[in-house]
Amino acid sequence: MGLSIEHTGTVLVTNRTNLIYFYSKRSMDILLSALGILLTLPLMIIVGIVIKLESKGPIFYTQERVGRFGRRFNIIKFRSMVTDAEKDGAQWAQKNDSRITKVGKFIRKTRLDEIPQFFNVLKGEMSLIGPRPERPLFTEKFEQEIPGFARRLDVKPGLTGWAQVNGGYEITPKEKLDLDLIYIEKSSMLLDIRILLMTIKVVFTGEGAR
Repeated sequence: MGLSIEHTGTVLVTNRTNLIYFYSKRSMDILLSALGILLTLPLMIIVGIVIKLESKGPIFYTQERVGRFGRRFNIIKFRSMVTDAEKDGAQWAQKNDSRITKVGKFIRKTRLDEIPQFFNVLKGEMSLIGPRPERPLFTEKFEQEIPGFARRLDVKPGLTGWAQVNGGYEITPKEKLDLDLIYIEKSSMLLDIRILLMTIKVVFTGEGAR
């Protein structure tokens, strides 16, 4: 029987400063995700075409993830792996993973595979900035191995985050938790803007790609 990952949350809007940040963050999410969809639409069409030309299968890939307070939702990404990538069960992606297609390697390196998540942000399932959402299976596994891992569910998951710009895919779940907790404890609009700027650097340099 799997560990329940339902989470009541401990991060609450308790004062005026937090209230302003909460609504400012959501306003930024709506504005920038809508703008991001409009600006990247031609690019999304091109990426979709090259994915389809290289290999059989759908252009988009949806996968169940765990959001704030344990709520589940389907994350949207461009498909970067072969269609039967998990025929042997769920696997943690590795560096130089043989399941990744040639196009998939490029869009992962440049983070283009994440662009469709603007729709998740617009719907309110994610934020632009926050801990990356994990799959239910891995959330349960890491919570058993690393007590307190579910504290990441105190805030809305993000398209990018402090752990992503400071370690990328190479860090361990424990290191990811430590960085995510730093973000949760010190979250502010200035920190969010800093992470956005650092993310732009990651996109252009391909740092931390897997």
